[in-house]
Amino acid sequence: MKLVIVCVAILLDRIIGDPRSLPHPVMWIGKLISFFEHRLNHGAARFVKGAVTAVLVVSITGFVVWLLIYLAGLVSIWLAAIIEIILIAIAIAQKSLKDAAMVVYDALKQGDMQEARTKLGWIVGRDTAHLEEPEIVRGVVETVSENTSDGITAPIFYALLFGATGVWVYKAINTLDSMIAYRNERYGEFGHFAAKLDDIANFIPSRITGLCILFLTKNEGPFTWKERLRYWLRDAKKHPSPNSGYLEAATALQLGIRLGGENTYQGKTSFRAYMGEPIVELKQEHILRSIQHLYSVTILFTLLMGGLFYAISCTWS
Repeated sequence: MKLVIVCVAILLDRIIGDPRSLPHPVMWIGKLISFFEHRLNHGAARFVKGAVTAVLVVSITGFVVWLLIYLAGLVSIWLAAIIEIILIAIAIAQKSLKDAAMVVYDALKQGDMQEARTKLGWIVGRDTAHLEEPEIVRGVVETVSENTSDGITAPIFYALLFGATGVWVYKAINTLDSMIAYRNERYGEFGHFAAKLDDIANFIPSRITGLCILFLTKNEGPFTWKERLRYWLRDAKKHPSPNSGYLEAATALQLGIRLGGENTYQGKTSFRAYMGEPIVELKQEHILRSIQHLYSVTILFTLLMGGLFYAISCTWS
């Protein structure tokens, strides 16, 4: 039943996505985080206060979702299933991630570099005003690759395990990471617990997703599967994130491109370790290839994890 609900939710997200006319639950989670952050992020013991904030936000989010489904179940099992499908669907970013990548691709296709830079700036934190086409493409491919786990397969993973409640507990953790897990004076201590919590939540999904990209999508590079596995493990560990490198390295190797390099943030240049080998130059078409990976991996990951969890549940029952 759970696998069926998740599959319907994935299909719903792919066709409809997030209705822009309705407020997204992530906005409410964000307001909850801001409420606690404004009241607790000062004075001494900021790490403890940040940990309390994270626990409260995750607990409140999970309880509200559980309660909503529970109350719906008192009315009808079918109403509970419909609400669970909707809650899972709006937690998955399959269509929105594809759409965000395609607006940049369309601008490049039309030769409108300024529009492509502007639209890229909507989905990355780096400065985009002076980027040329290969760097614009790199930004999109890296974003699609990294968020294939954060925005799609990780929510699916927790939906298959714990239903909509699990998805929204994960989304709360993810939102905490995106709002307060910064290494700066304001958030360095306060957001440290949230950052580690996000690393733990993404540890398994990111690696399974990376393996799905590496071995279950079309290989356009010159390397054998053994070489790809070796280079994947080598490159993934170079990434500043303990999880994102497993996605970007897999994508780079499959497409025969090199990701990483110099990025500029608010005028300051930093270097991110290279992923993959530059067999071919980054081109517009690699945006389409990364979207194809997104779609393929979504299906394969769901079937793989759904089958595994079902087999385990049958063994235990």
